[in-house]
Amino acid sequence: MVSGNERGVAMVRSADLLVSSNFIRAVRDSGYVSLSTALAELIDNSLQAGADEITIDIARLTTNGHPEIRVGDNGTGMSRSQLQACLRFGGSSRFDDRNSFGRFGMGLPAASLSQARRVEVISWQKGRTAHAVNLDVDAIVAGEQVDLSPRLKRNAARGQSGCLVIWQDCDRIEYRRLAWLERALHRDLGRTYRRFLQQNLTLTLNGKAVQAIDPMLLATEAEGYSGRLAFEPMRYEIETTSGVTSFVTVRFVSLPVHHWHHLDNVTKRRIGIVGNAGVSIMRAGREIASGWYLMGSKRKENYDDWWRCEIDFDPILDEHFGITINKQGIRPSQVLREAVESELESIARLLNGRVRQAFEEVKFQAATEASCRIAAAADADLPVIRSSGKHHGALGYRIKSDQLPVDTMFTSSLNQRTLEVTLNVDHPSYAALYQPLQLLGGDASDLRAALELFVLAFARTATLLDHDGKLCDEMLQLWSTTYGRMLQKL
Repeated sequence: MVSGNERGVAMVRSADLLVSSNFIRAVRDSGYVSLSTALAELIDNSLQAGADEITIDIARLTTNGHPEIRVGDNGTGMSRSQLQACLRFGGSSRFDDRNSFGRFGMGLPAASLSQARRVEVISWQKGRTAHAVNLDVDAIVAGEQVDLSPRLKRNAARGQSGCLVIWQDCDRIEYRRLAWLERALHRDLGRTYRRFLQQNLTLTLNGKAVQAIDPMLLATEAEGYSGRLAFEPMRYEIETTSGVTSFVTVRFVSLPVHHWHHLDNVTKRRIGIVGNAGVSIMRAGREIASGWYLMGSKRKENYDDWWRCEIDFDPILDEHFGITINKQGIRPSQVLREAVESELESIARLLNGRVRQAFEEVKFQAATEASCRIAAAADADLPVIRSSGKHHGALGYRIKSDQLPVDTMFTSSLNQRTLEVTLNVDHPSYAALYQPLQLLGGDASDLRAALELFVLAFARTATLLDHDGKLCDEMLQLWSTTYGRMLQKL
């Protein structure tokens, strides 16, 4: 049984729960992994305040000094009471709001002090004089009283309303050269806020516009091609802890292996093909994490660079995604994993298999180039095949492989003076003829060329003799079936 005196000793005022000097030093290590993730907290606040113009200015580094960073916007600004609360931990007027980015009122002070020893926030509304508040780490550690009362800040306002956050004495910056820092911020912020940048947001860094960077590569064109949706977007309905339901939307994208495989490694990295495999997690329209999430037991492989996944959810599902105060990374709940993980893993394995097959086809097609060159060189001495339109003269040749109806050995078509033959990987002839040749490697190059020229000659002759294609299609079908049955008797 606890006596009254003991209870009195045990009870403390809420103001005494924190030792300010120690808390401020501890919060500087609050888990922001980079400058870009800390700046994202300020950008989130600006977007939540309705800003469509955000500027980031970083003063140049000096030999012995630390940079100063200014983040300004044209949002609605803050009232004096909001300004007085903005640097208090948990002092948000939107605490636990699930309609946008912030929830806890920790982002502005925690992100600021994770990078800087002093932060000043200036805000103005309706064209009136600006007011400011500030926090100084060194002053708090020295035991000085904290005063968050807004004070007048003349000649600071720009536009009818807005906010300016100034980080001074930024001693946690990981880059010592400003050019490197700018490059990293353009990359990280362009990816994090890509959807807003693709719409109406103007974000500048030292006067240069930040461009949207889409890891899905849907809008990135190279060699005339870009990424494309592998399937229609999928939606999963998840029940929140409060009993409300919301949707998780998943998109998969395939990259064009046949058209991008030959690009050099520098170009692949510049475009974003190499090193970007995995899942992009989008919360309220901005990327909150990227990595190998919800893929079940499938491990990441090099082939997985050639497909992408993007998962969208609203903040109402934060508990299921395990969102933390600093909004970095996710920790999926068991409910979420059971709802989506099995199917996402199956799709990941399917897309990985498609990429493998595409690279096999690329290798196969490269190996047939010698036969196609020989056939093209001989074409001038063969009967001319007439075609409609303006295309005349010698033919070009192309051989590829694909899955076709099982009784078809190959198909052929003439397109703009190129005779294209597609060998069926599922026909018995493919395994019977090509697998032994692959085992022999370079020693079988002449035998392989002879086989491919035989197929090309057959296809060319059929095209020459039968312009409407029906008779030769029937003959080819019957011949393929007959040959397949015979091979099965081997």
